[in-house]
Amino acid sequence: METHLNQETSSIDAELQLKLLHDDHHVQKGGLRTMPFIIVNEAFESIASHGLTMNMIFYLMEVYHMQCSATGTSVLYVWSALANGLSIFGGLISDSYLGRFRVIAIGSLFSLVFHHYSILLLQQGVTLLWLTSIVPQLTPSSCQEPGTGCSPPTRAQFGFLYASFGIMSIGSACIRPCSIAFGADQLKHHKNQRLIDSYFNWYYASATISIAIASTVVVYIQDRFGWRVGFAVPVLAMFCSVLMFLLGSPLYVKVKVDKSPFSGLIQVLIVAFRNRKIRLLPDDCYNYSNDMDQVELTDSLRFLNKACVVRDVDIGSSGSNPCGIPTVENVESLKSLIRIVPIWSSGILVFVNLLQKFPTLEAEKMNRRITSSFEIPAASFNLFMLLTITIWIPFYDRVMVPFLAKFTHEPRGLNLKTRMGVGIILSIITMVVSAIVKTIRRDLANSNTRVVMSAMWLVPQFVLLGLTEAFNGIGQLEFYYSELPNSMPSLAMVMFKVSMAVASLVASLLTNIVDSATGQGGGVSWLSSDIDEGHVDYYYWLLSFLTLLNFVYYLICCRL
Repeated sequence: METHLNQETSSIDAELQLKLLHDDHHVQKGGLRTMPFIIVNEAFESIASHGLTMNMIFYLMEVYHMQCSATGTSVLYVWSALANGLSIFGGLISDSYLGRFRVIAIGSLFSLVFHHYSILLLQQGVTLLWLTSIVPQLTPSSCQEPGTGCSPPTRAQFGFLYASFGIMSIGSACIRPCSIAFGADQLKHHKNQRLIDSYFNWYYASATISIAIASTVVVYIQDRFGWRVGFAVPVLAMFCSVLMFLLGSPLYVKVKVDKSPFSGLIQVLIVAFRNRKIRLLPDDCYNYSNDMDQVELTDSLRFLNKACVVRDVDIGSSGSNPCGIPTVENVESLKSLIRIVPIWSSGILVFVNLLQKFPTLEAEKMNRRITSSFEIPAASFNLFMLLTITIWIPFYDRVMVPFLAKFTHEPRGLNLKTRMGVGIILSIITMVVSAIVKTIRRDLANSNTRVVMSAMWLVPQFVLLGLTEAFNGIGQLEFYYSELPNSMPSLAMVMFKVSMAVASLVASLLTNIVDSATGQGGGVSWLSSDIDEGHVDYYYWLLSFLTLLNFVYYLICCRL
């Protein structure tokens, strides 16, 4: 007995020494010095991706002859849904199998010759899209060329275009859900929650700055020098992205993945269903893991507790660690995921409003001249939204949080649910303002006057969109990261990206339904390609009403 006790004590001491050595190794790596490499990797990826999407609606309408604005926007919504939806696989692979460093690296690199990583995966898609602006056979003939008809694209031309979208989506899916969590890994061992919270804010701000560069510099190059030169810029940006990330490799904390946490969640569902007929008793024993940091079993969603209950028939010959029974940690992890689903679903309609492409088409019809020789590109008006986010984030982090904390006693200033709720209210106000401005612009365009409305009237709605994303978007990210278990940090970004993916599909579906329903019987669709004839303002009013209903739903979710 004493010998067995000594052996067990020695085993525990060995485990403690191993853990301390492991922690000491992590202390020597990571920290703030790794942030430039991680943030610059994401920044250049954002420049490349958003440098293409900002003007893509005009590229599809001009080069691929998608004259119906609803068709072009639907294609972009589906592309966005694919890019964000595939993030779930990137997050799953990183958390369960390869780890975040490898997944980001693989997402940045693509094997052309099997064993040699030489070309960016994302860059492959960007390069394919660039080729559509270079090789005439990849696009339909121009309507402006003499002696040629305005022929629609062939299936092969559409296939090449969609293949480039698909490859870019796979690359983004590997980088985006893992990058922010990988950065958090570098700071976890400093045990400073305030530092991690600031990291989320500054990460979001840097990503916003990169999008601002894409919406100004890249868009201007595309408008001024054409698609061939304009699409070459993202190729160069992606090369810089992978180079910066790999240069920081020796400094990173690379968290090893021992087992798949996702398989544990699936196991909980299976075993809970299998044990659905048993009754939980007060003296039941439960299968706790051997980890030093154990969690307590809660009574919420109590039916899932049946998955980890241990009865005499479940105990194997070893007498402990029963095989095939999920741990309490697995059960509580699944509960955490289930609890945030209602709040998660309430953010979908907010992203539908943020993803609207029609303000860009409106800007094209308005007076965008600053001087007699300079005109703001229509796609660059997104800059006002991005500038709002960039200015508001550090202001909120450094000024508002300390001020509000004095009254709310919250270290984050506002409770995360309150912060997200404010974002939904701002989203409603944004759609109302958009509808009013659109009504005024349309009435002026259809009047006998030759006065063209200034595009500066669009600035308030873009500012409101920026505040909406700053409150609701960042609030969602922090909420997911704080509520989900530490074993699955990438799932926070996956939830965020999947929300955007579902929002893109909802936006595409809603656009097609409204276009078909309002265009029946030969009438003019609300979303007509000629926005002077259509009624996009009615569409905005519809979104305002739906978002108001969504806010009521959100309040109900907060009480659950």
